[in-house]
Amino acid sequence: MILYINCCVRKESRTNRLAREVLDRLGGEVTELRLYEEELRPLDRETLDRRTALIERGDYSDRMFDYAVQFAAADTIVIAAPYWDLSFPAPLKTYLENIYVTGIVSEYTADGVPRGLCSARRLIYVTTAGGPYDPTYSYGYLKALAKDFFGIKEVSLVKAEMLDIIGSDPEEILARAVAQLSVEE
Repeated sequence: MILYINCCVRKESRTNRLAREVLDRLGGEVTELRLYEEELRPLDRETLDRRTALIERGDYSDRMFDYAVQFAAADTIVIAAPYWDLSFPAPLKTYLENIYVTGIVSEYTADGVPRGLCSARRLIYVTTAGGPYDPTYSYGYLKALAKDFFGIKEVSLVKAEMLDIIGSDPEEILARAVAQLSVEE
């Protein structure tokens, strides 16, 4: 199953359009999670205490773990998020905070080294930027999480940048990004 994590708020999102091209190339069953329509909340003291107690008991049956279980079980993960304020929109950070559950997406060895438990063979991060794209605090962060903590070996970036620069042709830039796609199974 392909898990499509859609963090695009705009109805006519260019990031979503590019991600749909990726999904078309991948083919197969897609489960879409629209983060702006989910009731995700940052962890607060009460939720964190409850979550910690459940994890310590090894009880992952609570609904709060559903996103983590879904993420860990996916074969391929596609994340679409526009480049905002040098990173990605806050709902994606909140989602990541909610799925990072020791015992579901990762575990720690006796030496304290993280070991990923996710089934996904690959994660594809799709983004668009009005200006130049710097991957440091978006793709770089997700790539490190995926490889070092989730156990996802193949992580790639699909991007279209400079879309809003005066004189740019955003449709041509998007078309070039689509033409360069190489994400088939």
